[in-house]
Amino acid sequence: MRKDWLGPAALAAMICACLSGAADAQTEGRRYDPGATDTEIKIGQTMPYSGPASAISVIGKVQAAYFRMINDRGGINGRKIDLISYDDAATPAKTVEQTRKLVEGDEVLFMFQTPGNAPNIAVQKYLNDRHVPQLFAGGRSTRFEDPAGFPWTMGFAPNLRTEIRVYVRFILDNYPDARIGLLYQNDESGKDYVAGLKDALGAKAAQMIASEAPYDVTDPTIDSQVVRLKDAGVTVLIDMAGPKFTAQAIRKAAELGWKPIHLLGVASSSIDAVLAPAGLANAKGLISASSFKEAADPTWADDAGMKKWTAFMASYFPEGDRKSIFTTYGYSAAELLVQVLQRCGDDLSRDNVMRQAASLKDVKLDLLLPGLSINTSRTDYRVVKEFRMMRFTGERWEPFGPMVAD
Repeated sequence: MRKDWLGPAALAAMICACLSGAADAQTEGRRYDPGATDTEIKIGQTMPYSGPASAISVIGKVQAAYFRMINDRGGINGRKIDLISYDDAATPAKTVEQTRKLVEGDEVLFMFQTPGNAPNIAVQKYLNDRHVPQLFAGGRSTRFEDPAGFPWTMGFAPNLRTEIRVYVRFILDNYPDARIGLLYQNDESGKDYVAGLKDALGAKAAQMIASEAPYDVTDPTIDSQVVRLKDAGVTVLIDMAGPKFTAQAIRKAAELGWKPIHLLGVASSSIDAVLAPAGLANAKGLISASSFKEAADPTWADDAGMKKWTAFMASYFPEGDRKSIFTTYGYSAAELLVQVLQRCGDDLSRDNVMRQAASLKDVKLDLLLPGLSINTSRTDYRVVKEFRMMRFTGERWEPFGPMVAD
């Protein structure tokens, strides 16, 4: 009887086959697209770290800090988050350039939370054509809630038309004889506000809208627009200007001794970034809305979610503004993203990222107002859908009234 022995070459081949089989078993069930590996998830972002909208960049800073916390705790399913965030100065052309660099050069898995309508619109078709998720986009156009037209784009905060319709509902309920003035930036966002206002007022629009005052982001001041609104006899001002220009509008109104009912857009309600520069005394009585708990409100002193946020700020972002809506907003968007990625498990493909983002059910966040939860579907890309009105006391925002929606 002959006994066969493996030669050196055959033995080496068998060892390689065994190792390959072990590797296959190890990666079985795992699925990756560019930007994801066994150890890492690369996320792309652009932020206005410079330019007139730089106050908003705290959103990117707090999100970077949040992901550091997650990484210190072991990451997501063993993978560390690598947030690559570039400056776009809120300039659409720069957003396009930096986004291409992130997708084609850095090979990120998806884009996350770029702020502003115009920057997001500038890259929306590019990202959708390449099936790269544009996740929780920081713009608030209805274009970011259109799963049929743009299946790879999902917003986060309520869209601009929803917000202004909520304000119109408040005005009609409380000031039915108001002469309304609208202050807005002369861009895509501003057009959404104008359309939303007229649509919400319907047949009353011609009678109730006393003046529309657009401005360009390159304007040094908006003093002339404020004077025009006052001279038009506006009694209720809907102020949808950006942070810098809202602060100017509040100051100018005070200088003129003009005291309309003054409604601020959500994006410009930060106490430290907007109201303090405008003068807290000048800001007293302003009205806005929010979907999130106000960090300066003592109502939430013993709230479990607020305590988690406070501990995070103390450990990972101690230099951050505790009163800024940008800080709480950035934290909340990062918290939701982590939940989406956890649900992805070992399938870090781009289509699964969108699948999980579009199948959220009754998701709670630390800082969402009680009674609010997040629900999405393949036909409903709206993430945060409701507001509660709030009034500035001179020190903090104080909520009032019921939860309201479009």
